[in-house]
Amino acid sequence: MSDCIFCKLANGEIPTNTVYEDENYRVIMDANPANPGHALVLPKKHGKDIFELDSDTVAGAHAVAKKVAEAAVEVLKADGVNILQNNGEAAGQTVSHFHIHVIPRFKKDWPAMPLHQAAVTEEETKKICADLAAAIK
Repeated sequence: MSDCIFCKLANGEIPTNTVYEDENYRVIMDANPANPGHALVLPKKHGKDIFELDSDTVAGAHAVAKKVAEAAVEVLKADGVNILQNNGEAAGQTVSHFHIHVIPRFKKDWPAMPLHQAAVTEEETKKICADLAAAIK
């Protein structure tokens, strides 16, 4: 969709801190992270939510999320990872483009919910982005 901000991010029309990219997905650092290392898995194919995408696209997005989660544990020494995907406004979806949040979590975060915006500098974000990108296999 020409007016979808996440389509533009996923397809490289807007610069991002990209952690991973292949022909179907781009993983970027969240602009308003819940924790350092908070990343978004964006399919390059538009679908407003899980209901508008084929199962292969959804499954592929989750396979990419697993790679990012593994890198977060390895690089950031995360004690856990939230993998979240919201569908619809009532579920917390604020952008009408299917995406998966991968949020590194640490014991000091308890209680893990609700999520809050973390104070992460641009320099920290760029370093984490580069470290995660190097660690994704």
